Amino acid sequence: MSASITSLLQVARQAALDAGRAIARHTPGVTTVERKSDDSPVTAADREAELVLREQLGKAFPGHAIWGEEYGRDDAVDSDYLWLLDPIDGTKSWLAGLPFWSIQIALRQHQQLLLGVSHAPALNELAWAAVDQGAWLNDQSIHTSTVTELRDCRLSSGNLATLAKDPVAWPAYGRLLSQCNRIRGYGDYYHYHRLAAGQLDAVLESDVNILDIAALSVLVQEAGGIFTDLDGQPINLRTRSVLAAANAELHQKILTELKNT
Repeated sequence: MSASITSLLQVARQAALDAGRAIARHTPGVTTVERKSDDSPVTAADREAELVLREQLGKAFPGHAIWGEEYGRDDAVDSDYLWLLDPIDGTKSWLAGLPFWSIQIALRQHQQLLLGVSHAPALNELAWAAVDQGAWLNDQSIHTSTVTELRDCRLSSGNLATLAKDPVAWPAYGRLLSQCNRIRGYGDYYHYHRLAAGQLDAVLESDVNILDIAALSVLVQEAGGIFTDLDGQPINLRTRSVLAAANAELHQKILTELKNT
């Protein structure tokens, strides 16, 4: 590797913090909101934050490619390394004045995600993880829970629009919920931080993209959890859904319930 994991994480963490400061210069109720082709909102805060991330990562690692939510993928750079950026994951929450938004940074080499940084300025949370380096939240090592039974499971879900349209999967999801101990719907970064820290046991979503979840997948897995799509397959650049759980045993039980038709 051209740079050590330590130096990669150091730059990524600082970039995330600086992007957070850039976002703080904008006011949700005042900023102009535009609509992207998928009808999702984008603001000057999103764009400025991504430019901060691109500038710092590009300066530190000029040979690396970058793919960001607002400015797309730099295919002109031929590199084994690809930075995945979402400057405001949860723009709708930010616009509503809710704290459930974050800055997401991940680094991918070939087919493997190497590290992830997730910064949530509104709640003063900075989480990061790297392969074989563990998971950390505000300088404290974090770990997923040891819950293995559905009756003890605390499950949170995000956007489920696609799942709700599935005549087979939606009833299966309902049966799963009836067996869990506690049901929440925190959404965005927040439930993944709680999962990695052992405060939730499972997270389920059917409408995401890789820029939303790349960094969070590293965080959850390095904390001891399992992170796949809803079919139990490893995530990749085309992943659109998530089934994350505190451990392999609980993950398999949830997957079995979802496939039980």
